[in-house]
Amino acid sequence: MVEYRSVPANAAEHRRWNDPYWTRVWPKREELTGVVTKLLLDHLRLLAGEQVLDIGCGGGTTSLKAARLVGPRGNVVGADISRDLVELARSRAAAQGAANVRFVVADAQTDVIDGGPFGAAFSQFGVMFFDDPLLAFTNIRAQVSPGGRLVFACWRGMSANPWHIAHAVGDLISSVPRAPDAVPPGPFSLSDPVRTDQLLGAAGWADLHCAPYDVIVSVTRDALVDDDQPAFMGVPEERLAEARAAVDRHLAAFDQGDGRYRVPLAYQVFTAANPGV
Repeated sequence: MVEYRSVPANAAEHRRWNDPYWTRVWPKREELTGVVTKLLLDHLRLLAGEQVLDIGCGGGTTSLKAARLVGPRGNVVGADISRDLVELARSRAAAQGAANVRFVVADAQTDVIDGGPFGAAFSQFGVMFFDDPLLAFTNIRAQVSPGGRLVFACWRGMSANPWHIAHAVGDLISSVPRAPDAVPPGPFSLSDPVRTDQLLGAAGWADLHCAPYDVIVSVTRDALVDDDQPAFMGVPEERLAEARAAVDRHLAAFDQGDGRYRVPLAYQVFTAANPGV
């Protein structure tokens, strides 16, 4: 049984993902993250009529595509800790007339999400932001049917993703003291496949598999960064000009000269099954 803690889980991530900044830039970032959606859903192998959970659904594009795959007898629940992104997802569902998908504000690390048990749970770059991933993957498994499956995409190491602006501004951000072996939530928290396999196994998942992928994409600059991102990442105000100049220099290597940037993406897709024991 998952034990719930008196200290709010994911407190920092709740604050971060409920900042209006994310709602404003999210549609632009989907140009980048959406590159993996088809392959992620191919791994998920959804069946008509299935009940499905989308973890960290963001603006709902993955949930809506999954809803089309399960058909009118199936249902998809998109869960996210961002109130504004859930509202964005709901507006998109309404515009598309999608009757078999709904969106809820929930934290998959601790919350029981209405609509389960689910035959499948999946996530597109949403599971890297748990402050207690073991607790999260245990809680998710408790809501997946025996024999059901988990599929998620996450980034591989930062060194394999040179487009990320942390390469440019990392030295300008004050680090938070942590235990030597602690891995903070963030884009690359599940990049080590061995550690992630261990987490999933400890949470009770079985039949673990990790498939690495490399792809080169052409995207707009807004898909990678905007002027407010260094401040959002923690660069102090007095160093923002320095940070923006560093970002410009860093991204120049990927500039195609036509307003788009050619960048290599390195990510991985994990699959797992709930043995139901």
